[in-house]
Amino acid sequence: MITSAMFNPGTQNGITKAFERMLPSIKRVITFELRRDPRSIRGERAADAIAAAFVAFARLNELGKETLAYPTALARYAVRRVRSGRSIGTKQNSLDVLSAVAQRRHAFSTIQFDPETHICSELIVDRKCDPAAEAICRIDFGDWLGSLCRLKRRIAVALACGTSTNETAEQFRLSAARISQVRRELASSWWQFQSLPDAEPALG
Repeated sequence: MITSAMFNPGTQNGITKAFERMLPSIKRVITFELRRDPRSIRGERAADAIAAAFVAFARLNELGKETLAYPTALARYAVRRVRSGRSIGTKQNSLDVLSAVAQRRHAFSTIQFDPETHICSELIVDRKCDPAAEAICRIDFGDWLGSLCRLKRRIAVALACGTSTNETAEQFRLSAARISQVRRELASSWWQFQSLPDAEPALG
């Protein structure tokens, strides 16, 4: 809760300085509490938790209960608040799929999309192939990408998405000749992964 006392310059300055003295300890506890959270959202949650800790600290001071404001208790309270979807200064929308409130209420979650390991199946499946071959491709393509080094994986994704040789060369700051060479290496790698003789498939 943001209160009127926080907008009083004198009061706010004193509260801020007192909170800053606690901040290193609060950060350590927050970091520990969030250690098992997904890495992709850990930083944002830590920032939200620090804001929540500050507001809670300011409220305790306004109520004359500043002696109850221990760094560990503030940090743990702030983390629980953030995990429940109650961010400071942000109104939660239960219809927003990215809202923690919506996810908790409707029992679903979102994951980060990684274009290097997830490609729409329509981009990698020949529409003329039989269902069995299509199923194999859907299963194996991700595993094959995971077997490549990071650079070749990114190039494979770009080519599979239809990027031209010249565009791919410009994107990765390589020559068009090198991209053509990598294309052949990728084709050979794919067929070897499938335990089939080398062929010349078009990757994009």
